[in-house]
Amino acid sequence: MAVTAQMVKELRDSTGAGMMDAKRALTETNGDMEAAVDWLRTKGLAKAAKKADRVAAEGLVGVAVDNGRGVAVEINSETDFVAKNEDFQALVREVTKVALEVGESVEVVKAAHLNGKTVETVLTEAIARIGENMTLRRLHVLDGDTVVSYVHNAATDGMGKIGVLVALKGPADKAQAIGKQFAMHIAATSPLSLSEATLDPAILERELAVQTAKALEENATSAKPKPEQVIHNNIIPGRMKKFLAENTLLGQQFVINPDVTVEQAAKDAGVEITGFARLAVGEGIEKKEEDFAAEVAKTLAG
Repeated sequence: MAVTAQMVKELRDSTGAGMMDAKRALTETNGDMEAAVDWLRTKGLAKAAKKADRVAAEGLVGVAVDNGRGVAVEINSETDFVAKNEDFQALVREVTKVALEVGESVEVVKAAHLNGKTVETVLTEAIARIGENMTLRRLHVLDGDTVVSYVHNAATDGMGKIGVLVALKGPADKAQAIGKQFAMHIAATSPLSLSEATLDPAILERELAVQTAKALEENATSAKPKPEQVIHNNIIPGRMKKFLAENTLLGQQFVINPDVTVEQAAKDAGVEITGFARLAVGEGIEKKEEDFAAEVAKTLAG
């Protein structure tokens, strides 16, 4: 498969690797983007890639909570200027209210009624009125004994660039008191899952493959190589333990008190975290940067 300038740019953006390293990784893996990311990590040339960190689209995430149910809704716009528009913000607020009542999926919300019209029709009319394309992109509904919400970089009440929901079990007053702190933690750290038990097995399998290949390669080039038994029984399990601690909510060090994990902080407060949701505007959407792509093309041709 031919390696294009755009492919090199995408890999470089998602991993922070150098341009030529990105090109080589794609060449070695026949253009397979995920395999190229793993190749770079095996060689120690990239950090753990989180493609969702590439935030390019504009818009707002609206959040709403009522009686043990919370919803976070992302509506995108083309520019941040429109996201600051009171008309657009009113649209986000009203659609979020509808989603709290009926939200099972984007399709269900679009078909629901808002002021006598379907949400989809209201969106279409807003596009014509405001003059910019808009998309009801995704939503997340969370149920629990107590659900707490938090908005980071708030544009106005209940909406901003990052919306977080946290579901907790335990006394409502205690859950409300510490729930906001947990939500702020989630906004800052963006965990992959609640715990190891809820983490996608494919992610664990992929990480294990990367850490195994990396440890074996490092050992092979070491001046004092360790027995393979040590690599497989100590080093690799240790790295996987660190990965889980860094990427699962309950295993992370609590940002407000790094001396304890989030799980321990919840126990100390007399509550249990049963779920969470985090939506950031534009996650995974990438705008084209033609000038930079042309720069990469020149490098490939050289």
